[in-house]
Amino acid sequence: MNEGDCHPQDGEEKEDGQAMRTSDEASLQMDEQDSFLPAIRCVPISALKYRTVLQALTMEDNELEPAGDSAEMLRAQEEWEAVEDIQPGAGGRESPHRPGKLISFSEALEHFQTADLSTCRKRIPPAAPRRGLSTFCSCLFGPPQLLDGLQEERDLILAIAQCSLDNEDPVHSRVLQTIYKKLTGSRFDCALYGAHWEELGFQGSNPGTDLRGAGFLALLHLLYLVMDSKTFLLAHEIFRLSQHHTQHFPFCVMSVNITRIVIQALREECLSKECNRQHTVIAVVNSLYAATFLRLAHVWRTERKTILDSSFVLKDLEVLAKKNPKQLLRSLEAYLSHGTNGPAPLGLSGAQSAPESPALAFTGICDLHPDTPERGPPV
Repeated sequence: MNEGDCHPQDGEEKEDGQAMRTSDEASLQMDEQDSFLPAIRCVPISALKYRTVLQALTMEDNELEPAGDSAEMLRAQEEWEAVEDIQPGAGGRESPHRPGKLISFSEALEHFQTADLSTCRKRIPPAAPRRGLSTFCSCLFGPPQLLDGLQEERDLILAIAQCSLDNEDPVHSRVLQTIYKKLTGSRFDCALYGAHWEELGFQGSNPGTDLRGAGFLALLHLLYLVMDSKTFLLAHEIFRLSQHHTQHFPFCVMSVNITRIVIQALREECLSKECNRQHTVIAVVNSLYAATFLRLAHVWRTERKTILDSSFVLKDLEVLAKKNPKQLLRSLEAYLSHGTNGPAPLGLSGAQSAPESPALAFTGICDLHPDTPERGPPV
């Protein structure tokens, strides 16, 4: 046998070696789009030591670091733990803050009690001056003035009503996230902007645009409604009613309008008597908000109201809240006491979900004009 039959020619050996090296280098040079696994199948194990992921497998014993102390392992663990905090399909910009615990009403209120609200206090509308006969009648038959010790508490509420939503404030974001989680039952945070807010009854993807006339107090009232154990059932009963297939209404926008009613009643001293009796303003304001929302739900359900009746219903509620707030508060007490012994009297558990519908032009009490014609008899 010839020697040439056993050994390849020099040219052939160079070509084969070059081809092998080219194959190895092509396998090792991968794009960011390529998967790492296919490259392992065609690369010798000895070549894998040049890859960062497997360097620890070829290190000497004295160079091997524990896996728990590896910076890459710690970073990978942090990324994996963050996966459970992400809710797919939320849409919009993600919250800039790490998901946290639910915030209570008292914690949110404490934030505003310690915050600098000097700018907001300057924007509080002054009370309408009374002159002549109206002053005399007010002294004889009007509501009593608020006690001096409660003036600061009232001013705090009115100042919060002048604060706008600030998504960069972690407390503001936690309030929004808590409302979303308690109403939807979600365990995840949601995006600060997106269509999911419209599902809760805001008019757009940014809840802050619907707070005109009520400010952040509207969100505090919603937080109170969903976080207080006594009114949590009421919140869900009204929320289900708002999704009824024929009687649906924007839940959060309606809530903002009820907060406006309470603010007007407070500014016109219609709540002074009850506040003086209970020696508190915040508790009375919260209770009146919940009581007015309860009254709206009762009227809406029993009288078969629709979104076309919203302006008239809110106008009637404003008159009642100013004229006889004690009646509304008694109705709330009766509802809450009944709720501890059985099902809620509203009976809204059978409400059906509303189908998708075009955006509604909702009219709030601030948009009503004094010359608004009275509603005719229902058809």
